[in-house]
Amino acid sequence: MLSDNSQNSLLIRGARIITLDSANRIFEGDVLISQGRIVEIASSLDSKSGQVEEVIDARGLVLLPGFVQTHVHLCQTLFRGAADDLALIDWLRQRVWPMEAAHTPESLAASARLGIAEMIRGGTTCALTMETVNHTEAVFRAVEESGFRATIGKCMMDAGDEVPLALQEETEASIKESLELIERWDGKANGRIRACFAPRFAVSCTHELLQRVAKLSRKHQVLIHTHASENRDEIAIVEQNTGQRNIAYLNSVGLAAPHVVLAHCIWLDESEMEILRTTGTHVAHCPSSNLKLSSGLAQVAEMIESGISVSLGADGAPCNNRLDMFTEMRTAALLQKVRRGPQILPALTALKMATIWGARALGLEAEIGSIEIGKRADLILLNLNRLHTTPQPDLISTIVYAVQPNDVETVIIDGRVVMREKKLSTLDESSVLSDAQEQSRKLIDAVK
Repeated sequence: MLSDNSQNSLLIRGARIITLDSANRIFEGDVLISQGRIVEIASSLDSKSGQVEEVIDARGLVLLPGFVQTHVHLCQTLFRGAADDLALIDWLRQRVWPMEAAHTPESLAASARLGIAEMIRGGTTCALTMETVNHTEAVFRAVEESGFRATIGKCMMDAGDEVPLALQEETEASIKESLELIERWDGKANGRIRACFAPRFAVSCTHELLQRVAKLSRKHQVLIHTHASENRDEIAIVEQNTGQRNIAYLNSVGLAAPHVVLAHCIWLDESEMEILRTTGTHVAHCPSSNLKLSSGLAQVAEMIESGISVSLGADGAPCNNRLDMFTEMRTAALLQKVRRGPQILPALTALKMATIWGARALGLEAEIGSIEIGKRADLILLNLNRLHTTPQPDLISTIVYAVQPNDVETVIIDGRVVMREKKLSTLDESSVLSDAQEQSRKLIDAVK
C-alpha cells in the first residue's frame, strides 16, 4: 500500500508551465512541491535543488494540471467491448446490469485497477466514479493503494424494471450501506479519497430514496452523483412515473444544488436549463459516450453561456470505449462547433472543462485543477516533441486537438510520482492486465 508520506519534496525544473490560474499564465519555469502541495513557482529555483528528495528535469516538456474526470464507472472497465451498438435502456438491461450483477469483490477490484491505470497513463489524476450496487469497498481500496484521487459512490437502486435480482435493493439497506461507506472512507488518505451518494438515476430510484439522499448529503456534507436526461426514453419513463420532466423532478426532491453533479443532461428544455443555472448544479458532459449510445448532442455551449458549470468525463468503458480525456476535450469542442460554428467552445475552454472546471464541480477548486501556490500537486508532464504535435504555434490548441495519451510522460498526484517516464510506479501493469483478463473471462462466463 502506498504510504501517504512516501515523498516529501520534489522540484520540477525547466518546464513550460500552463497554470490555468485566473490569468491563464504560460511561462517557462520551476515548481517546488513539499508535503504534497505546491510551495513555490518561479522562473528558476535552482538554489533549491540540493534541498529536495528528487529533481525532475522537465526541459522540453509541458507541465499542466492533471485532468479531473467528473463522470466515470470504474466498475465497468472490464465490460469494454461487451455492450456495443445498443441504445441506453437496452444497453443497461441486456448487457451492463447483468454484468454488474455478476461482479465479485475480486472482479470489481480488477476492473477498478484497470481503469485507474488507464486514466493515470492518460493524465487523469482525479475522478468522480459511480460504482455498482455491491462490493464498493473494493474500489475504495484500489484507489487507496494506487495513489489515485477519487470521489466514489456506491450505486443506489431500489426501483426499476428488468433489474437483476443482485442489483435490487431495499431503500433502507441502500442508504445504510452508503452511509457506512461515507463514515469509513470520506476524507481518507489525507483527503485524497472522498465518498459520495450515487443514486443511479430517477428511473431506478424511489422518490423516498432520492429525498432522503438529498437531506443526508447536506447533513454529511458530501456530493451527490447521478445521471439525468441522457436519453429520450429515460425522460419518457420519468414523466410517466412522476408527471414531471427529469430535471424538474430531481429539483423537486432536492437533487439540484451546488453539491450535485448530473451526468449528461442532453435533453433539456429552457425551464430545466434555468433550474440548473439558478441552483448551481453541475453538469458532467460525456461526448464520446453520448455519440456511441446515440443519446444525442448536449447543449454545452448554451449551458456555458448561461453560467451553468460544465465539466468532462469519459463515462464507462462499455460506452466509450476508452477513458481518455484528450479524446473528450477534442470531441466536446468539435461537436459544439458543428452545432454553433467554429468559434464556439475554443481550446482553452475545453482544457478548463477538463481541469479547473472539473475541480469546481467536485468542490475541489481550492485544492486542485490549476498550478498555484498552496494547491495540491496533481500535475502531468507532456512530451510534445512528436510528429503529430509539431509545430506548436498555439500550445493550448496543440494539447486539445493533437495530443494523445501516449504523450503523457510523468504523472504526479498529491506530490507523489505515480507514473515516471511512462512507467507506472504504484501499480504493476503486468498484474493489472493479467488480473483484468482473468476476471473478465469469469464475468463473461457468469452471464452466459
